[in-house]
Amino acid sequence: MTQATLVRPSQEHRETPSRTRRRGSWGHMSTRERVLRYVLLVVVLVITIGPFLWQLSTSLKGSGEDIYTSTPSFIPAQPTLDNYAKVADAIPVWVYIGNSLVVAAIDVIGNIVFATFAGFALARLRWKGRRYILGLFLATLVLPGEATIISQFVTVKDLGLADSLVGVALPGMIAALNVLLMYNAFRQIPEEIDQAAVMDGANAWQRLWSIALPAVQGTIAVIAIFAFIGAWDDFLWPLIVLQSPDKLTLTVGLQYLQGTFSNDQRLIAAGTMIAFIPIAVIFSVLQRFFFKGVEEGGVKG
Repeated sequence: MTQATLVRPSQEHRETPSRTRRRGSWGHMSTRERVLRYVLLVVVLVITIGPFLWQLSTSLKGSGEDIYTSTPSFIPAQPTLDNYAKVADAIPVWVYIGNSLVVAAIDVIGNIVFATFAGFALARLRWKGRRYILGLFLATLVLPGEATIISQFVTVKDLGLADSLVGVALPGMIAALNVLLMYNAFRQIPEEIDQAAVMDGANAWQRLWSIALPAVQGTIAVIAIFAFIGAWDDFLWPLIVLQSPDKLTLTVGLQYLQGTFSNDQRLIAAGTMIAFIPIAVIFSVLQRFFFKGVEEGGVKG
């Protein structure tokens, strides 16, 4: 007892400086560190938000306002919404938006369904070759999309889906990254819950529907956002597959603004903002679930 009493104060004496340094590094910042961090945050903010604000400002500037001045201004001197109306007059923007929504809806539903099934099978079921299949999913992340685009087009053409919205949506109906996200989310569910369900006589479908899905709703929202943005912003694949003007997606259809009005940057900026609005709406609706899904995908200590 006496020896333990003599050792404990020395241990406390040795641990106190390190704890003090840790509290000082995380809890309190010097004025120089605080200024440096805020400067870095402002730089990152300008780099990421600056182009968006410039496009928004350009889309609201009237035809009598010079957008190529040596001293650019973010605040329009003659704010107007006429540029958005001119976009609708120049191209069938509502048709293109409808086509993009159809493609995005197919990809979102496909990724939610197939990524959920694949992630659950890889994470919660035991079957031969599971690790090899998981390795194949990881390997596909290394391949760029352009490496398989020719084979994808040949496959879509042989299926008779060329120049169709289904042909555009088909390759994006399941993404390897989304499968891995669901795999990681399902792995966070304690094994004891599965074992208790098996002892109660639950089969794989019952465990998926009653236990696993309620625990990964946030990750499903993350997948929905990723799938929607990927399908909505895709340009190269719809450009290759589609030929009919009435079947073009919005990203491809906006290219008709180039040259229609002598490359008026105001119309191009307005078209860009029109394409951005659905993404902002989707993220605003699913924002709460998105951050919940990020926490679900984190590794628990």
